[in-house]
Amino acid sequence: MSPKINVPNVKLNSGYNMPLFGLGTWKSKPGEVTEAVKSAIDAGYRHIDCALVYGNESEVGAGIKAKIDEGVVKREELFITSKLWCTFHSEGQVIPACKMSLKNLGLDYLDLYLIHWPLGYQEGGDLFPKDENDKVLYSDIDYVETWKGMEACVTEGLAKSIGLSNFNSKQIERVLAAAKIKPAVNQVECHPYLNQTKLMEFCKAKDIAITAYSPLGSPDRPWAKPDDPKLTEDPKLVELAKKYKKSTAQILLKYQVQRGNITIPKSVTKGRIAENINIFDFELTLEDIAYIDTFDCNERVCHMNWCKDHKYWPFGVEF
Repeated sequence: MSPKINVPNVKLNSGYNMPLFGLGTWKSKPGEVTEAVKSAIDAGYRHIDCALVYGNESEVGAGIKAKIDEGVVKREELFITSKLWCTFHSEGQVIPACKMSLKNLGLDYLDLYLIHWPLGYQEGGDLFPKDENDKVLYSDIDYVETWKGMEACVTEGLAKSIGLSNFNSKQIERVLAAAKIKPAVNQVECHPYLNQTKLMEFCKAKDIAITAYSPLGSPDRPWAKPDDPKLTEDPKLVELAKKYKKSTAQILLKYQVQRGNITIPKSVTKGRIAENINIFDFELTLEDIAYIDTFDCNERVCHMNWCKDHKYWPFGVEF
């Protein structure tokens, strides 16, 4: 087995340490994700990013349990994130939803629990409630109300830290104005085609850490079209990768980590999982980071455009 890589931590405003690098599990199929989690823990990952809506938390939990049972890792050495789905935004629904994720994962507590999206869906039925025209049915519950339920998760000992995902700067301001417990993290899509510099600066000023999801541009997203540009094949990146004798994926991941963003690439391939974390033995020059910054073209892959008419759709503002 290759030597375990030690990943630096980010100190959250909640007082807890969060590993700067983790395994994403969005789109990881049940049947593949248990092995992916086991491979990741063996390779040195201590941070696993999950969500109820991914439909694979039980399999993630099986991978975690296997490695704890083997004595490879202790629970307190792991950092496990999950997310509250859009159909549980009423204050009273948050704790039951959190407990559902904990049961799926086989855990007593989460290290971090996030509101997955600021927008709510109709509650009490499917995770994607739809009308006869296949249109998602909304609720108009204010995410500020949802945040009260998130705070209760901390009070009840179900989550050590709480945060947001896919929130814009205006929405974060509204949560901060009402919060008893500050959001520790905002998890957002971030890669060179959408480098999020303004949102990063805003969050840093508020002492909120950024987690970058889809750092490789999510080439396997279900709605990708065959002719969509693939970030990992960008000729400019291919040239940079040659310079550093690394893969384009490693350059993309190092770019986020060096900018101070917690980074969670998804993979279910053992070799790729090991390669992704093997980025702590080189540094990009400041010139190269500035060069990669110039790739930005506001190209969002996780746009949630089917909810554009929701009053809390987050992407209608500048950042």
